[in-house]
Amino acid sequence: MTLDVRPASVFEDMRALLGPKSPDATVCWCLSYRVPSKLNNELRGPARGEYAAGLCRADPPPGVLAYDGDEPVGWAAVAPRSATSFARSRTIPHVDDLPVWSLWCVRVRPGHRRKGVSHALIAGAVDFARSHGAPVIEAYPLDNGDARVDMTMAYAGIRKNFERAGFTHAAGTTSVLAGHPRVLMRLDLRR
Repeated sequence: MTLDVRPASVFEDMRALLGPKSPDATVCWCLSYRVPSKLNNELRGPARGEYAAGLCRADPPPGVLAYDGDEPVGWAAVAPRSATSFARSRTIPHVDDLPVWSLWCVRVRPGHRRKGVSHALIAGAVDFARSHGAPVIEAYPLDNGDARVDMTMAYAGIRKNFERAGFTHAAGTTSVLAGHPRVLMRLDLRR
């Protein structure tokens, strides 16, 4: 498999990874942390996809996509923390006042897991944030040790994958996902 990670500017490719089978279904579209909670609750069915399509047309787009040839096989959400609900989070602390970027969702298509896609997505998200001037990138993965994580809740990533990418533990959090604590991991991009 030859992986290429690109900005998520092609909505149909984003839809292939995040969209519902039924157009009227209400799924995350990776908007839960991206928009204020009131708007998140108001966006139902097709309106969520339409909002995500608008993000794909924006500069910067809402994240990165991993491709195997022309097939989209993975997604990572990455944006300035100030443009996410993490900016107001009571469970995930602010370490300092730097204009950090957040990487909060890593999703790999079934059939492509355990082939290095998540590692490529993390590296691609780091490059994307760096290319947009981010001084630091943060992630909030599960600190699951050797425990198994339910795949539907593994979107936050796992600590060891971020450690492999050079991120270091910056702070604990009071956030828990799928029974596992989340930690704040950071990578300084100024070096």
